[in-house]
Amino acid sequence: MTDQEKPTVTAGMRGASWDARLMSRPYQMVPYALNTADGQRTLGFLFTVTGKEKTVVSLMHPREMAITHYLVPFVLDAGCACWVQGPRSIGNDLRLEHELALLDVAAGMAHLRELGYERIVLLGNSGGAGLYAFYNQQSQAASDQRIARTPGGRPTSLAEAEMPVVDGMILVSPHPGQGKLLMSGLDPSVVDENDPMQTDPSLDPFSAANGFDAAAGRGSYAPDFIARYREAQEKRAARIDTRARALLKAKHEARQRIKGGSGTEADRRVAAHAPIFQVWRTDADLRSWDISLDPSDRKTGSLWGRDPFVSNWGSVGFGRVVTPESWLSTWSGLSSNAALDKTLDALHQPTLLLEYTGDQCTFPADIEAIYRQIPSARKQHLRVRGNHHGMALSRDEEPGQRIAGRHIVAWLRENMS
Repeated sequence: MTDQEKPTVTAGMRGASWDARLMSRPYQMVPYALNTADGQRTLGFLFTVTGKEKTVVSLMHPREMAITHYLVPFVLDAGCACWVQGPRSIGNDLRLEHELALLDVAAGMAHLRELGYERIVLLGNSGGAGLYAFYNQQSQAASDQRIARTPGGRPTSLAEAEMPVVDGMILVSPHPGQGKLLMSGLDPSVVDENDPMQTDPSLDPFSAANGFDAAAGRGSYAPDFIARYREAQEKRAARIDTRARALLKAKHEARQRIKGGSGTEADRRVAAHAPIFQVWRTDADLRSWDISLDPSDRKTGSLWGRDPFVSNWGSVGFGRVVTPESWLSTWSGLSSNAALDKTLDALHQPTLLLEYTGDQCTFPADIEAIYRQIPSARKQHLRVRGNHHGMALSRDEEPGQRIAGRHIVAWLRENMS
């Protein structure tokens, strides 16, 4: 790509967003409210420059509305339209079940085909990668082979949904799936899920005895501790799975008794109750505090900051408040169907994988495993300096967002023109 061909969108970037006043060329944005196969609503925005684009790139996250995503201007500079879609519950993942979120994606994809786009490319950034890889898998399955029920037992309606197959995939800083991500950060020293202060000292990642230097804010963990820790993380995830399934079983059995005519007043209360529970201490991935583990350009700390005593015990964190259904479908590293290691085998379309080398959310071994599993004969893996959101790692370097954007422009022009 010559200097003249390079996209001019380089100014106006702020964090993970762009400033519409500094777009490189005039554009149009049209909002659409769409109906889903299960009678819900989803909102999308279509960006175009000429209105004659033949390829559209779709951006979506299962929990966020990414209308100002920093890659939108680059997609337009590549000569493509850009579709930015929101989930049915923007900013609230309390009841997020990924199987139902696929119905939101499907409504968007069907709409884009109806508009006449010849090629659709899914751009999955971070948690959007897990959602889109899951959609791609289910869209290629015969309708009677699609997942019929969520891990919590709710009917999905996927068999009845129109799920157009897409033509390409771009994965930007993908993690292995929200459940896998959470499980890698679960603090397994939690003794009582109802009391986050209760701790098993032998598994405490933030104690000096196990290798953490509180004054320096970093750890140095021994191999035997790491092995015990990771095994205990899976065991904690399994215990929460068991708790979620027990709550759902009690509700189901109460409903069955009511349906059969033997239900009591207590049964009616249990049947009507919608349980919500908290999952504390979920920011304890050893790789965040000991960066010699799977080394990269990242800095010590997690997406939530450098102080684990704030992020691990505080109110803000992944999967902090859940329902049994959302835990099993989205946040369980054992039960969720939206894990990339369960869905990537269906990814045969041309694929671009962009890795940020200072990512504090997904690590080099994760990216290597993701790329290795992708079966596409036309796949490409590029590494760009930047943190999880593509921001610069030092003050004197160009933000990774811009470099990644230029890579996407080149890839789209080569593969989707």
